Amino acid sequence: MTHARIELDPAATVGRVSPRLFGTFVEHMGRCVYDGIHAPEHPSADADGFRTDVADLVRELGATVVRYPGGNFVSGFEWEDSVGPRDERPVRLDAAWHSVETNQVGLHEFASWAQRVGLELMMAVNLGTRGPRDAARLLEYCNFPAGTALSDERRANGAEDPFGIRLWCLGNEMDGDWQIGHKTAHEYGRIAAETARLMRFVDPGIELVVAGSSSAGQPTFGSWEREVVRQTAGLVEHISLHAYYEELDGDLDSFLASGVGLDRYIEEVAGILAEEEAALGLERPLGISVDEWNVWYQTRFNEQDKEPLLTGEWAYAPAIIEDEYAVADAVVVGSLLNSLLRHADRVTMANQAQLVNVIAPIRTEPDAAAWRQTIFWPFAITAARARGEALRIAVDAPLVSTAAYGDVPSVDVAGTVDGDRVELFLVNRDHRAPVEVTLGGAGQGFALAGEALVLTVPEGRDRFATNTRDEQPVRPTALPVREVAGEVLATLPALSWAAVSLTVR
Repeated sequence: MTHARIELDPAATVGRVSPRLFGTFVEHMGRCVYDGIHAPEHPSADADGFRTDVADLVRELGATVVRYPGGNFVSGFEWEDSVGPRDERPVRLDAAWHSVETNQVGLHEFASWAQRVGLELMMAVNLGTRGPRDAARLLEYCNFPAGTALSDERRANGAEDPFGIRLWCLGNEMDGDWQIGHKTAHEYGRIAAETARLMRFVDPGIELVVAGSSSAGQPTFGSWEREVVRQTAGLVEHISLHAYYEELDGDLDSFLASGVGLDRYIEEVAGILAEEEAALGLERPLGISVDEWNVWYQTRFNEQDKEPLLTGEWAYAPAIIEDEYAVADAVVVGSLLNSLLRHADRVTMANQAQLVNVIAPIRTEPDAAAWRQTIFWPFAITAARARGEALRIAVDAPLVSTAAYGDVPSVDVAGTVDGDRVELFLVNRDHRAPVEVTLGGAGQGFALAGEALVLTVPEGRDRFATNTRDEQPVRPTALPVREVAGEVLATLPALSWAAVSLTVR
């Protein structure tokens, strides 16, 4: 048993936690849309063909925003294909994922579904094969009330009222040579700026996200951000970053410290933004949109699945990157959420990628009920509890040595305060031993305010335990907590994520 102390000061806050921090992502990729959220033959399907068991789990997940329709898919997407009578929509080849796209779930269907499950739509425009004109036409179709050819076309297609989409992404991962229409930073910055200007002429009330780096490992990382910010200064509100993590070569210690990697990534981008904002005289800081993040075993995909996918037969809704998540993956997802909370002053929104089947918290099969993957739980609980202001928290904990990040605290923690309510989210990165944690500080008393929960290796299982269609052993259980002289004590099992609710006395 080791020991750690968490010093809490409800007055030491970082910034307000935006509900948009708990966004998700739906791309026309694999079985995310077709055979995922939409499966007309499934017993749970509603009149529009959407699975109600999936919809129920989406609501339980607590996601607030959904980025759509991509992803790599959007860089070759022609939005006009996805509207109008469904029996007249063209079937197209999707070059991004070597798939056949039927367009049976299009803009109207998805916008309606998103509204029903409580998701704000965050629309991405194609800046790969298309440009400003088509983005502005899509915006007019979606948001202009009536009286123009495009707005009246929307009304004729069944949406009398505008969709009112406020959030728009200017392309996707344009720094990557895998992207359809890949561009240099200067090329992308120019087209993003011109697209932003034209879209604002059409609807001045929108918020725009310009594409930053697709990973911190990109050779253009840093220089890309500087050039794009200079080109789009004053035209956009947010800049994106994408971040995926995986366990490599059995290095569990480094994997469990992935939150440190995300911390450093966000802070480096924030530092670049601060320098450019000062140089350009920008009065309003740019927000960081972490609009793709998750655990994704990319190495396995690239080595085993990518080549057959790109050279095989063109398939409809092929099973792509349907990672099955174990206990450690859920613990890491919890720590990545902690990183987002710690940077609430700069991170204005975030989208876990993706929602269903494709590296997702929710899984489906045609002949089974939808189920929760292990990573479902830390997201759902954090989304339900994190309210108010993010806390700046001091941690005194033993160190764990990692090859990727050096020595890191064994306990990772983030929290929020809303009135006298404090919500804490804790990770024990040590997979070898439990740690006793004392929660207190600032000369104030703290008491337990609700059920404390922990997610760890189920009894009789190992860290590779997963949830399947037949059994879901990995789920939160009660965490024993005790109060001693105005402080709260809990023992976090080895390799665990926990949520503890406190009240300030």
